[in-house]
Parts: sequence; C-alpha cells; structure tokens
Amino acid sequence: MCGIIGVLGEHEVAPTLVEALKRLEYRGYDSAGIATINKDKLDRRRAVGKLVNLSDLLVHDPLPGKAGIGHTRWATHGAPNVANAHPHKSGPVAVVHNGIIENYLELRSELAAKGLANETDTDTETVAMLVNAYMQDGDDAVTAARKTIAQLDGAYALCFLFDGEDDLIVAARKGSPLAIGYGEGEMYVGSDAIALAPLTDRIAYLEEGDIAVITRQSVEIKDENGTLANREIRTVQLDNARVDKAGHKHFMAKEIAEQPGVIGDALRHYLNEDGATLNLPQAGLDFKAYDRLTMVACGTAYYACLTAKYWFEQLAGMPVEVDIASEFRYREPPVSDRTAALFVSQSGETADTLAALRYCEGKATKILSVVNVPESSIARESDVALPIFAGTEIGVASTKAFTCQLTVLLLLALKAASDRGEIEATKLKEVLSRLRAIPAVLNTALETNDDFRKAASRLANSDNALFLGRGLMYPLALEGALKLKEISYIHAEAYASGELKHGPIALIDKEMPVVVMAPQDALFGKTVSNMQEVMAREGKVILITDPPGAEAAGEDTWMTLVLPQVDPVLTPIVYAIPAQLLAYHTAVAKGTDVDQPRNLAKSVTVE
Repeated sequence: MCGIIGVLGEHEVAPTLVEALKRLEYRGYDSAGIATINKDKLDRRRAVGKLVNLSDLLVHDPLPGKAGIGHTRWATHGAPNVANAHPHKSGPVAVVHNGIIENYLELRSELAAKGLANETDTDTETVAMLVNAYMQDGDDAVTAARKTIAQLDGAYALCFLFDGEDDLIVAARKGSPLAIGYGEGEMYVGSDAIALAPLTDRIAYLEEGDIAVITRQSVEIKDENGTLANREIRTVQLDNARVDKAGHKHFMAKEIAEQPGVIGDALRHYLNEDGATLNLPQAGLDFKAYDRLTMVACGTAYYACLTAKYWFEQLAGMPVEVDIASEFRYREPPVSDRTAALFVSQSGETADTLAALRYCEGKATKILSVVNVPESSIARESDVALPIFAGTEIGVASTKAFTCQLTVLLLLALKAASDRGEIEATKLKEVLSRLRAIPAVLNTALETNDDFRKAASRLANSDNALFLGRGLMYPLALEGALKLKEISYIHAEAYASGELKHGPIALIDKEMPVVVMAPQDALFGKTVSNMQEVMAREGKVILITDPPGAEAAGEDTWMTLVLPQVDPVLTPIVYAIPAQLLAYHTAVAKGTDVDQPRNLAKSVTVE
C-alpha cells in the first residue's frame, strides 16, 4: 500500500524516481509525485491517476536535481487529488509517507495555534508542518525530523528531503517497511527490494523505531532508544525482483502460468533428494509439543489457512483455530503455552497479521510463519519462517502466492501428522509422490484456459454470482468469489454447499450464475444434490469438476468445466487454477484493470 523511493545520486534523479515508482505500481495507488533539490531549493511535481500522467507532466515541466524522493499514494485521509498527493511540503521540508498518523488532528491543532495552517486533508502534511515548526524554532534538519518522529502515533515509513541539503535524506520506520540501498557514491531508500533492484543489490532493512540519517557516503541508523544500530546489509537476488510480463498481456496472466514452476521450486526445497521424505526446518519444531494450532491471516492468505485447517485436523488429528488477523488482534483471545501460532502473509508486512504475531509473543510456545519475503518483518520476528518461493508477485489479486502457500501448508500438515504418529511412513511417501506430480497436473489444468474464457464471456454479463463448495472446496469457493469480485467488480459470494437451504437459495433465479466446485470425492453426491436444487430454480450452474464428476453429474448444467482428477487431499491446489482463470477472463471481458483493480493495494501495511 503506497510506495516510497528516495535517491541521493550522481546524476539527474527524476527519471530514476519515476522508473522506481513504476516498479511499485503493484502496491496500489491513485496519485503520484516526486520532489527534488535543485540549486539548494525544493521543488515537486504531482499528478492524479496513473504514473503516465506524472511522466507527461515532467515532459512539459521538468524537475532537475540529483537528490529526490517519490511516492505513489493510496488514499486514506483525503480524496485522491493533486493537493493531497505526496510529496507534502511545508517551508523547507518535503516528506513522503506510508501509513497512518493517528494523532494528526491533535498535532494540527497545536500547529494552528503557532500560525501554521494545513492546506490539505491528509495526515501526512501534519508531519511536514511539524518539522517546519521545529526548524523555525532554530533546530537543524536532522534534529527537527527526530523531534517530529517522537511526536507521532500510528504507523509510518517516512522519507524527508530539505532545502539546502542536497546530500541528506532522513528516513524512519514504525509499522510500515522501509529499506536502504547501498550504491557506489549513491544511496537509496525504498518501500521494498523491487523498487531498488535496478539500482543496487545491497540492501538493509530498517527495524521498528529506527531513524536513518543518509548521505551519499554514509548511513547512521539509531534504534528507538537512540542507540547506534548496525543493520545487516543483505545481497538480494535481482532475478527474484525483476518485473516484466514475459510476453503476457497482464502480470496476473503471467503469474497464473508460473504456478507449476514455482510450486516445483517449493517442493524441491522442502523435500529431500529422494523426494519421499520431508526436509522442513527442525528448529525445535515438533508438533507433539503442541495441543493446538492457531492460524492467523488476511484475505487470500486467510483462505489458505481455512484450507490448511482441514489438512491439519484430518491428517494430523490436531485441533486448529483460524482467525482473521484484524479480529484476532483486538479480540485478545487466550493463548495457552502449548499452542503453536502460525501466521501467513504474502508480503510479510501485513499490519494486522504482524500485530497479531506480536500479541502471541511470550504466550504461544512457537511462532511460525509462511511468507514470500524471507527478509520481511513477520519472517524476522518468527521462531520458524517458511518461505513459499513464489517469486515476486505483481498482480494485486494473489495467484501463485496462494498456491505456494497451500503447498507449504500441506507439507507442514504432513510433518505434523508424522510428528504426532498419525501417518505411516509408507502413506507419507505415497502422498508426497502424488504431490510431486502436482506441477504436471497444473500444466494440464492450464490447458483448459479456452474453456474458462468461454465461461467468462457468459459470466461477464452478470451483476452477481454465487460460489458453492463442501469440505476442502469450501475455502476454494470463498477464494473464487473473492477473485471475481476484486478484479471484475461483479458482486460474488461463497457459501458452504450445505448452507444453501439456510438462506442463500432465496437468491436463486434464472439470472443467477452459481459456480459449483465439486471434484468427485466423498462429499460429491451431497454437492450434486445442492446443485440440483439450484437448477430446479433455473439457476445457471457452472460446474467445475473432474472427468468422473462430469460423467456422474450429467449434462444439464449451464457449463461444465473439467479438470484432471487428483488425490482428494490435493484438490485445493488444483482447483485454485479455475478460481483464478474464471476471474481473470471475466475481468478481461469486462475491460477492468486486471493488475491494479480500483481501491485495492497489494500490501496492506496499515489498518
């Protein structure tokens, strides 16, 4: 959510800033801007909408300078307009900010009493005004920034630029991620490695409460106690941060197609060379030591946890609770000392999930995480962090990260089953053998792409849709409905099939498409009965099943889409593909912005 870039360079920085912001578009935004210092004076350019509008503005009104900051804004306080776009400026300081300043109204009132009036609706402008006030009182730039940061409540990643200081950036982090990039005679600040990847492969991540004073030749980082802190400089893999569509029309299409490969990468990492035994990190991770598992996540990651609940309970006989992070953190549930707490997040920076993790620290026996960014806050603060190896995911609607999360969670459930003596070695070997074949199965599933394009051409004419599923297919129905609504803007809801008669059936008429996810498993017959209830009321059923299921269900559906048959325990990974393809082709048919849907952000780093 929002993106930050800062550069102290040897050359004109405006093109570099804009190019870096393009790499942050995936985070979601509705305006963008940059500020630079030229001849000791700050100046800025801002525009609403896509970055091309800012680029056009810079063609007609260039912004020279070799030091600058930039931002893509996802509106929180104030409408998306030029006045509210970042960078914000007050007197000699400009600032860009990710997060929310919770006490901005109180600070704004205090500043008004000093004669400093706000010109925007944003909380961020208050930060710039406060620095300005301290500098008017005689403080230098760094001191004013430090005093300002000490006054702030909330979450923030901040980057400051000052009049007359073309070799200085001050950066601070609390709650929102921020990284420093080390170059040769140049220094950089960015929201994540993706923004910095073309500029440097040497990156340090700020910790909670850090304030960094950056010049072209040095970095001084102090922690929340004001003590000098050396943060590890890591070498990032630029291939993992490369952003291109590889010939696909959209990033989402590319990422759907990448799933067989990235799942194969995850399996190679977590299985021994024989392919028949697990190679999960031990680190004292023994599921016999836990009475229950608490899983916490948001959005698509939450649906991955709901799926894993079935696996842990059915395979390992382990009681599992699954919670939405924003509810868990404020409900403050009791956590016993024989509980393992597991947190799932693509970015590893999701604000609610991170807060829930911190609530569990000192309460749960073990803190586990499943993340796509090994250097993220959630990973660093976990006892055991399991990367999913999905690679950079640019499309806002999660695809390959979801299936990689499912894969790693299944492997973890199998380890739990093994630790707890619920699965024999021969059975484990058999399941792992079938799991190793999943990349090939997914390739076959992707060959049904044209069938889903045809189904989407029908679905695109609808205003509403229902998704139904039982057992392991219920979380997949939830995920399918989420995907459809978030990129095609069709109102979609999902229900456990057995709940149909408890209310949702009232919505069924000849205009209502109903997507039924039903491989031929132990619950297939019951799901088909629910499907028949829909068709008896003229509902338009899109059945997603396997060859035996298609034969058993008959030909009375609106459409039947057939996937390869697999072991029932593996069906969620395979049935994620139709959930994605159906939403993708529907969005394309409707002409919506597939990769950057309205109002959404990739990484939600504020509440």
